Amino acid sequence: MKTKLIIALVIVFAGAGAVWASKSSQQDKPGMEVEVSQVERAKIVQKVAATGKIQPKTQVNISADVSAKITRLSVKEGDWVEKGQFLVELDRERYVASVESAEAAVRTAQSESLLVKEKVNQAARTLKRAKELVANNLESQSVLDNADAEYQVQSASYQASLERVEQARGSLKQAQDALSKTTIYAPMSGTISKLNKEQGEIAIGSQFQEDVIMIIANLNEMEALVKVDENDIVAIALNQNAEIEVDALLGQKLSGYVSEIASSAIDQPAGNANQKTEFEVTIALTGDVSKLRPGMTASADVVVDTREAAVSVPLQSVTVRTEEQLKTDGKTYAAGKDGFVEMVWVIENGKSVARQVTTGIQSDSLIEIVEGVQEGEQVVTGSYRAISRDLKNGTDVQTKGA
Repeated sequence: MKTKLIIALVIVFAGAGAVWASKSSQQDKPGMEVEVSQVERAKIVQKVAATGKIQPKTQVNISADVSAKITRLSVKEGDWVEKGQFLVELDRERYVASVESAEAAVRTAQSESLLVKEKVNQAARTLKRAKELVANNLESQSVLDNADAEYQVQSASYQASLERVEQARGSLKQAQDALSKTTIYAPMSGTISKLNKEQGEIAIGSQFQEDVIMIIANLNEMEALVKVDENDIVAIALNQNAEIEVDALLGQKLSGYVSEIASSAIDQPAGNANQKTEFEVTIALTGDVSKLRPGMTASADVVVDTREAAVSVPLQSVTVRTEEQLKTDGKTYAAGKDGFVEMVWVIENGKSVARQVTTGIQSDSLIEIVEGVQEGEQVVTGSYRAISRDLKNGTDVQTKGA
């Protein structure tokens, strides 16, 4: 009996000791576990991301200025052509007839003009005789007046006939110009990158709507035309370096530089629900572009700023609080125009301290701290919940990391 009692007491005391040890362990255990890293100086490269398409630096749309059926097509897609090389011939019959008709109109107008000129000469001779007769009192003044009037009429008719000749010549020039446009030659050397028409199809000539027969492009010089958000366009400047990735060339990065920046935003089609405002930026590509083709999808990272040795912290370390949320901590903070205090959690003597900071540029992983922390201090980098919600001024923490 005594043995059993002793065993029971041992069990009770052992259990009480375990409870006491557990409580003691919990009391001795440090506070909230957080990840930290040291504030360091590092190179920060800020980039602006944009997406778009690959296109030739130089390309020309070949279209007809007159409407006619394509009777000859001497090239196919992918062909190289030299400047001045024959490309397309359109049906000439109607335009040849127009030239012949215009030539006939010129000849008629010239003949009529010669006839009127002879009448002018005749009227001039009659007027001269009338003046002589009146001077010798052999005719009345009315004869002279009539002769003068006839001369004026014929002179005016002659001037009108000369104008009709010029009009006919102008019409002939237009007809000849239209006829010449039925034959199309290459305006530049390059590759036929796109062929939209076949022999026998109608080419529609119009000054208001381009009917492209083919596109000639210089594929030796390529560029990326990308769209940049309005919030980022202010950071873009000419000659900034860029890295370009093309979906079709996995794992390859191309180099380039900003060559053009649009002054106006891209017009959105009427009724388009997308209200995003973007600007077009052209990036000239350097290096080997032989594998690129017009229309390939491209993404670009434009380097807009660089700090070689910036005081920096991991991007996730920076968070925001309202002044109301920080009032209970007994410290003074100044919120920005948006009503938030930009801050990081610094570890001091095993406790978290909210430190207001002024930030600068940022990369994909680091952000520059212009003011608020010093090199060598420890800042909290995780967890996200701790940084964004759980930590307060004076919270006991257990650190892991740097």
